[in-house]
Amino acid sequence: MKVQVTLTVAEAKALIAEAIAGMSEVQTALQTGRILLKGGTTVAAVAQRLANIDLRLSGRISPRGTKASGGVSAMAHSVLLEGGQIRNIDNDFSQAVVSLRRHDVAVIGANAIDYAGRAAMLLGRPLGGSPGLGIAGLMAQGCRLVIACGLEKLIPGTIDEAIKAGGIFSADWSMGMATGLTPLTGHLITEKRALEMIAAVHCTVIACGGIAGAEGGTTLVLEGEKTEISAAIDAILAVKGAKTTGCPASLVECTSRQEGCAVHQSCAWRTCKGEMLTWHVK
Repeated sequence: MKVQVTLTVAEAKALIAEAIAGMSEVQTALQTGRILLKGGTTVAAVAQRLANIDLRLSGRISPRGTKASGGVSAMAHSVLLEGGQIRNIDNDFSQAVVSLRRHDVAVIGANAIDYAGRAAMLLGRPLGGSPGLGIAGLMAQGCRLVIACGLEKLIPGTIDEAIKAGGIFSADWSMGMATGLTPLTGHLITEKRALEMIAAVHCTVIACGGIAGAEGGTTLVLEGEKTEISAAIDAILAVKGAKTTGCPASLVECTSRQEGCAVHQSCAWRTCKGEMLTWHVK
């Protein structure tokens, strides 16, 4: 049997979260180990699915560029799930990483993936702020590392090329904070892979993008036995209409003269109070 489906970006995130929640390693870690969730919109969907909590969103890409949060929220950006408890690890992310062992799971997002399945995360503060200090150690810790990332993040070049092009201190002018990339290595789960995990189907992406809310969306063809196709469609229909996840207050993006302006580099919005950008390089 063959069917065609379309997922918006938000729906893909919810589907990825469902697939991650169903992983045997994740279920085991929920019962007897630890799960580290490093904030981001896709990981926020995972947090909702696993612990019914909202995560505070930090950096984001909007029509105004690479921006930070301008909203005030007491919610955690990153958490550690252990023994049924939820611990805010924003101030001790590195220490939480140190506590992870081989049967534990860490879930992080990415801002870029390439055709080879490599991934990378944008950093807008020197050393990546508090989480950035623990990212390298996270990949070396030996736990199960899951990279939750939709196909809207697929870049036409390679991760190596992207890393060379970016850089926090290499831009003379930037729409939002200038950023660099750090490579990530783990088990990459996109919406294509998520569907193949949820049901025994073969997925082929046949188109990307759209209009009226499907910008960045993915159109896929699913092939498999009728019962498996039915299971996949049920999972898709369950997430239809999904919205961007994360603490609502943190969805508000930063404006000029906020705290982050002291560390964010080359931001053209820093002194223009939100009005139309003008080209000016000091």
